[in-house]
Amino acid sequence: MSARSGPGNGPADTGLDAIMSERRQLINVTYRLLGSLAEAEDAVQETYARWYAMSPEQQEAIESPGAWLTTVASRICLNLLGSARARRETYVGEWIPEPLPERTEWISGRPASTADPADRVTLDESVNMAFLVVLEAMTPAERVAFILHDVFRYSFAEVAEIVGRTPAACRQLASSARRRIRAAQAPASPTARQAGVVRAFKAAWEAKDINALIGLLDPAATATADGGGRAITFLQPIEGSEQIARAWIEIANRATGNMVLLERMVNGRPGLVARQDGVTVTVFAFDVADDRIRNIWVVRNPEKLRPWMTA
Repeated sequence: MSARSGPGNGPADTGLDAIMSERRQLINVTYRLLGSLAEAEDAVQETYARWYAMSPEQQEAIESPGAWLTTVASRICLNLLGSARARRETYVGEWIPEPLPERTEWISGRPASTADPADRVTLDESVNMAFLVVLEAMTPAERVAFILHDVFRYSFAEVAEIVGRTPAACRQLASSARRRIRAAQAPASPTARQAGVVRAFKAAWEAKDINALIGLLDPAATATADGGGRAITFLQPIEGSEQIARAWIEIANRATGNMVLLERMVNGRPGLVARQDGVTVTVFAFDVADDRIRNIWVVRNPEKLRPWMTA
């Protein structure tokens, strides 16, 4: 298999610097495969552990260390995806992929943090929350085949080596995944227009203007929350613009005076962050199409908010 990142592609480049230079690429792959930055980092750590468990002679015999690392990391993720399904059956409430912070506020463009762990993940359309949620509905093999081929441009022969199936089978897996993506996602509004809608939603929410909230939501909108049993939130998705608006008014009524809403990029799209006493307690991701909000994802599980504590 050929590696997709430059460093670490030849036997002469198997030193520590060359091998560690692959880390960003590995985090990019594993986050998309797992939907969790913490799990992605664990998978990459395990990948490096396997590399350094080999003798120097075994390492030298590997023609493309970068490709070897990606192959091993992808196989680790494939195994983790299978076990994750079983774990999520006992998860309290809905499971939402871990949101990634960005360095900028979308209203001003000012730097938000220099300690942001998400700088190891290249943000594009393949990490927006709507995309990741669709990936969660795929089988592990579909997800791996689709991400490696359609996002990272590995050939089906290379993907087959990782998932243990024929290239033709991998082509079918990716095709099935592609149909799921097309069926679930509407064309997104330009980022500036998304920001305007989310900003208007924030203003209406703070003003407790239920009619304005209803007008900003698609009639068939859905709000989904993830507290993981560690934070109070609604356990079942809320469907319909009026029901969501009423729920958000109730949230506003219960909010304490020291709660602030910040405008932040969430997985590459305009979102909101709630902070209480300087601590991030909730991240809101939005899916905006035709100038209406179709989905709101509310992440309150503190385990998933660790990267936001300094963002």
